[in-house]
Amino acid sequence: MSKILIRGAKVLGGEAQDVLIDGEVIEAVGTGLSAGGAEGAEIVEADGKVLLPGLVDLHTHLREPGREDSETVLTGTRAAASGGFTAVFAMANTFPVADTAGVVEQVYRLGRESGYCDVQPIGAVTVGLEGRKLAELGAMHESAAGVTVFSDDGKCVDDAVIMRRALEYVKAFDGVVAQHAQEPRLTEGAQMNEGVVSAQLGLGGWPAVAEESIIARDVLLAEHVGSRVHICHLSTAGSVEIVRWAKSRGIDVTAEVTPHHLLLTEELVRTYNPVYKVNPPLRTERDVHALREALADGTIDIVATDHAPHPHEDKDCEWAAAAMGMVGLETALSVVQETMVDTGLLDWAQVADRMSVTPARIGQARGHGRPVSAGEPANLTLVDTAYRGSVDPAGFASRSRNTPYQGRELPGRVTHTWLRGKATLVDGKLT
Repeated sequence: MSKILIRGAKVLGGEAQDVLIDGEVIEAVGTGLSAGGAEGAEIVEADGKVLLPGLVDLHTHLREPGREDSETVLTGTRAAASGGFTAVFAMANTFPVADTAGVVEQVYRLGRESGYCDVQPIGAVTVGLEGRKLAELGAMHESAAGVTVFSDDGKCVDDAVIMRRALEYVKAFDGVVAQHAQEPRLTEGAQMNEGVVSAQLGLGGWPAVAEESIIARDVLLAEHVGSRVHICHLSTAGSVEIVRWAKSRGIDVTAEVTPHHLLLTEELVRTYNPVYKVNPPLRTERDVHALREALADGTIDIVATDHAPHPHEDKDCEWAAAAMGMVGLETALSVVQETMVDTGLLDWAQVADRMSVTPARIGQARGHGRPVSAGEPANLTLVDTAYRGSVDPAGFASRSRNTPYQGRELPGRVTHTWLRGKATLVDGKLT
């Protein structure tokens, strides 16, 4: 593999520097490297673009096996590379469910074959996501996939005894249970956030307390067991306060927020456009601002996309019949730039922390989320932060097009992505 010289990049948004890649690792970071050991290197003129460690998504739905009409590991990882990601964690709600060593190893192998980013399977907490019996947690961890994160995402582990047992089990190998916090009885028939808008539209409400009550229970269980719990797609101001309280007690809890919950509100549901139907639902303006502030102050640890692709027929229908979920890998960084960087809430070094360093740490994604410095793996993404353009899903690498941002102008564009020194995206085009 030849050398690559990235010239004039703002590393983590700082002063412009050169970065020399040799094979799979970063050989040097500094100025004037073109005059040193970079003879024969491929030159990438960064022209002041921001260079970040490759992004890591702790919450992606790749749909394979079973729903290849929505997404495959190949198309999903191509979408990930387009969005600047070098590693994604694939949720377990596939068909069959990823609740055995065999299924997680299949997903892991498909990720290795794709070559566009590393794929780390997430194992189901319970058999068939049914919430009644623990899945083969130990076998999945000991498998070739080396699973460390377990989740029934799409469904809540609502049985407190099952949740306690899962937390106890994963503690033995420093695993983490990622909870989809949704009390099922409180959300029966729910179609959107419960409040004034749901009442006016006549749609079943998804109350904030359905999320907050599960989070409160689970942080107390994690404290009791002395284990790690991760809160998926936190969406309410009340949830922020519970996580903040739990962290003040020293409870080992982490939390994520999606890009769409940082930007969009329930007011969009007035259009009855099913592209805005998602679980947890879009919340209020007050919730959005609380989430932004919590991501800025570290109460919320990371941004995770909850990339949820659906085929055209599952979204192009009446609201009540539509599937819940949005694609997000290819727009995530742009939304974070708009909501957090351009508003002054985060700088680019902090974005790297929330979208690379910390998710890699939580999920134990070795070789990812590392510093942009000599001797480190060359997992990198280059971002043109000055770019502004309208979102056109026709150009997505994902197999699905259910984006809430179609036609919306967003800032920033990933131009290059490197996975262990190999370019997966060059000048905005997949290799």
